[in-house]
Amino acid sequence: MADYENTEADQKAAEAEVAKFRDHLGPFVVAAEKTRMPMVFTNAKETANPIVFANDAFLKLTGFAREEVLGASFDSLIARGCGSDAVAEIAAAFAGRADSEPEICYRRKDDTDFWASLFISPVCDETGKVVQHFVSLVDQTRQRTKQAHCEMLIDELNHRVKNTLSTVQSIVRQSLRASADPKVIRESIESRIFALSRSHDLLTHQNWEGAGLREMLDAALEPFGVANGHAERFWIEGPDIRLLPKATLALGIVFHELATNAVKYGAFSNDVGTILIAWHKETRPDGERLILNWREKDGPTVMAPARKGFGSQVIERGLALELEGAVRLDYHPQGVTCAIDIPLPQRPVDA
Repeated sequence: MADYENTEADQKAAEAEVAKFRDHLGPFVVAAEKTRMPMVFTNAKETANPIVFANDAFLKLTGFAREEVLGASFDSLIARGCGSDAVAEIAAAFAGRADSEPEICYRRKDDTDFWASLFISPVCDETGKVVQHFVSLVDQTRQRTKQAHCEMLIDELNHRVKNTLSTVQSIVRQSLRASADPKVIRESIESRIFALSRSHDLLTHQNWEGAGLREMLDAALEPFGVANGHAERFWIEGPDIRLLPKATLALGIVFHELATNAVKYGAFSNDVGTILIAWHKETRPDGERLILNWREKDGPTVMAPARKGFGSQVIERGLALELEGAVRLDYHPQGVTCAIDIPLPQRPVDA
């Protein structure tokens, strides 16, 4: 504890005054001792406001024994790193100059922190001189924690909204470049935004903590037959790896683009084509990687496009930028293949 400014004799005298209060104001002091609100008395005759009384609730809140706090400066309880502003706020409150109750971060015996509001009332002698201060503390730690959590969620939400708007802006811009037909433009924009919304819905149901790879595939491929009786045309193999939100959103768009291309030109443009989606984890010196392959077969003969459209750019560039991954998209005559290599979290959690 901090050095004391009062002498041992002064401390004993101040504690004796509390005992005298107990004799004259018995019910009040007994109530202060037994109430669940943390309370202390401090010696107003000393500038450091040493503690001369502490109730059980205060000892429970701080973790100190009574003999450890009696005689200690009230300021010695302030958490490390709070600085001179906190000291000034407390001094103003003790002097009766504070405009509102100070809310200060304090430390417990185990060096953990807690926030509390101070309510300070002067205790006067027969002459009206302030001899002690009666201090009650209202624990605000839970409210502070909730506030910090809410602020974090707001920041995260703002970040997600900005990223989503940026993605939508890119979708609109590239769709306008790809065609002059209003119907084609509308369908292109709507389908990609719906793909993005399906990934958002999946993450929302998981409290934005991530999603399983299989869940993400089901959501992305649902419009293309997984959930409406045509699942036999997909062959899906691999452990259900847990993906972070960023990877869930990026891969959701990529699989939408691959499936859209398969419906227009590839394996799903006829009645017999199939798509194999297989993946595994691979451990490398820099960490674990997700190695995923999309392979189409039994569709019409594939011809490489004369130029790469928005879908190809999303697939090849999007994952490289968003996830620091590598993508190889090949237009083999027998079917399109796409090899995806992206990093996994340091400690991936399998569902």
